[in-house]
Amino acid sequence: MKKRLEKDEENVVVSGVISGLARYFEQDPRLFRIFAIAFLIFTGFFPGVLIYFVAWLMMPKSVSDQQDVEYEVVE
Repeated sequence: MKKRLEKDEENVVVSGVISGLARYFEQDPRLFRIFAIAFLIFTGFFPGVLIYFVAWLMMPKSVSDQQDVEYEVVE
């Protein structure tokens, strides 16, 4: 199976972006959350929030998390 960068809907704190990045790089989400907080502190609030917002809009939901809708054919 090909690796995809997508939001993790199982380990969500805000929207699943950080945990999705952690899953993609096969790391602990806490490490990525600490890095994201440090990035916000040291670069200023606005650039970090802007990057997060863009990632939130661009990253798709996990394929396994999307609900499969089954349709019943009525004859």
